Amino acid sequence: MFQRIQTLFLSVVGVAMVIVMTMPIWDKLSTDGTQSAHLTALKLTYQQGITANITPVWYIALLAGICAIVAIFTIFRYKNRTQQAILCAINSILMTVLTGLVMYFAVGQAKPLFEPAEMGQFGIGFYGLITAIVANFLANRFIRKDEKFVRSQDRMR
Repeated sequence: MFQRIQTLFLSVVGVAMVIVMTMPIWDKLSTDGTQSAHLTALKLTYQQGITANITPVWYIALLAGICAIVAIFTIFRYKNRTQQAILCAINSILMTVLTGLVMYFAVGQAKPLFEPAEMGQFGIGFYGLITAIVANFLANRFIRKDEKFVRSQDRMR
C-alpha cells in the first residue's frame, strides 16, 4: 500500500540521502580569508592560499547511497511490516554511523586545521542527514503502529 504515511517518510529519507551526497556538508573560512575547509560526501578539502589538500571521504557518499537504497527498498516491502521495521532499524544504525563519520571529519579532522575556536558552518547536506534521521524514526513509528493495529484487528475476528 503506497498510500500509507510511512511511504512518504521513507521517500523523504531517500531524497534527503541524495541531498547529503550532492550538497556541501560543512564549511569553514578563516577570518582573513586565506584558509578554508570544505566537506562534501566525496572529499574534505583544506585550502591554504593556492595550495589545496584533498582527503577523499567517498565512503560517506557510499553510506548515504546505501541508506537511500535501503529506504526505497523498505517502501516496497509493505506487505511485511515486521521486515519493514527491521529495515528501518538497520537504516537507523547506518545513519548513526554516517552522522558519526560526518562529525569526525568536520569537528575532529577539519576544525583543528586553523582557528580551532571557530566551529564552521554546517551545510544543506548535514541538515539533509538530520531530516533523514527524523523521517526514518517517524516511518518506523508508523510501521509499528500499523502492525499493532492489524494485530488488534486479528484478535477481534
